[in-house]
Amino acid sequence: MIYAIKKPGESNERLINRFKQVVQRSRIIVKAKKDRLIHAPTKRKVRNAAVLRSKYRAKRARDKFYA
Repeated sequence: MIYAIKKPGESNERLINRFKQVVQRSRIIVKAKKDRLIHAPTKRKVRNAAVLRSKYRAKRARDKFYA
């Protein structure tokens, strides 16, 4: 957990700025933004996966026939 404790004589604005710096250094915002978006696979990956599946199905069918 990230937190900032107010130092004696420190203004609220300075405390907020110091907290923002700590958050930026920890890269929490970057991780949260990255995890927020769910990326769908590209058309190329989907197509390649389908081609591989069909090849493996055909190979299994051949092996089943000849085994």
